[in-house]
Amino acid sequence: MRLEELDYSLPQELIAQEPIEPRDHARLLVLHRNTGEIEHRRFYELGDYLNPGDVLVINDTKVIRARLRGVRPETGGKVEVLLLRPEENNPHAWRVLIKPGKRAKPKTKFIFGEPPDQVSAEVMERLPDGSFRLAFDLPRGELLALLDKIGEVPLPPYIKTKLTDDSPYQTVYAREPGSVAAPTAGLHFTERLLEELQGKGVRIARITLHVGWSTFKPITSEIVEQHQIGSEFYRVPPEASEIINAAWEQGNKVVAVGTTSVRTLETVAVDYHKVEPREGWTELFITVGHNFKAVDALITNFHLPKSSNLLLVAAFCGGMEKLRPAYEEAIKLRYRFYSFGDAMLIL
Repeated sequence: MRLEELDYSLPQELIAQEPIEPRDHARLLVLHRNTGEIEHRRFYELGDYLNPGDVLVINDTKVIRARLRGVRPETGGKVEVLLLRPEENNPHAWRVLIKPGKRAKPKTKFIFGEPPDQVSAEVMERLPDGSFRLAFDLPRGELLALLDKIGEVPLPPYIKTKLTDDSPYQTVYAREPGSVAAPTAGLHFTERLLEELQGKGVRIARITLHVGWSTFKPITSEIVEQHQIGSEFYRVPPEASEIINAAWEQGNKVVAVGTTSVRTLETVAVDYHKVEPREGWTELFITVGHNFKAVDALITNFHLPKSSNLLLVAAFCGGMEKLRPAYEEAIKLRYRFYSFGDAMLIL
């Protein structure tokens, strides 16, 4: 597939700068894959498409305050660091982006925060993809706790509005710290809507995938299958796999909330309609032609052109030619796009 097939033109004013309140009043475009039929609803009407025994798979990751602003102690020069993910075998080391990064040589030191809420770090090495390995003087757990005091939530670059607090960029069910971006399809849920759906007999399966740097990286390869996607940590606990497998055994459907849930479910699928509990790092890159084993329906947002998320959604629809009319309709009817935008339900 060529990169140009993933492109489309979006008026800038349709990029949502803040979420709708209440969250579940966002618009919902319903796309029926087999027929191409499109419906226009509100997110709080989601239950009209779910039956008792169906399962919503939600990603309970929590966005950490991954942006740190600090100084170089030897020069006083300002530096900005974005934490991407912790290193697997070193509790002090993180993969990061550094800005400006030109002079960030090995042994370069940084200080973030003010006493007593202060942490220092040292550059270990620069990696071929432009990121760095950075060693902090605090182990992972202590650093994560400190981030609540000295860090900032890294909003996507297309959101220009400054948030007064982090809650609009967290799902109501977020509980596992570790992401540098929100699983945005889940932002539409409210506690009330979740209770209403569960009261109807819809089951909730909690999985975790910590959203990493790859979500910000546009595809640049002219042949999209040649794109290198980053690895992200995931966990599917036994309870979630049991709920999901039982739904299929009883003839119900499994609805993935967001592309992160899709990527996780497809990673742990061992057969058609069969997943197993597992955790680890996934590098699964879903492209058109992927044989979906673990997802029957998808709730998602409207994604950036030339992005891996848009490619995943196109793959789920059976090709960009089947997804494009829905995007054209959404633009024509002035749906709100991207992280704080409106939603799609793909059946």
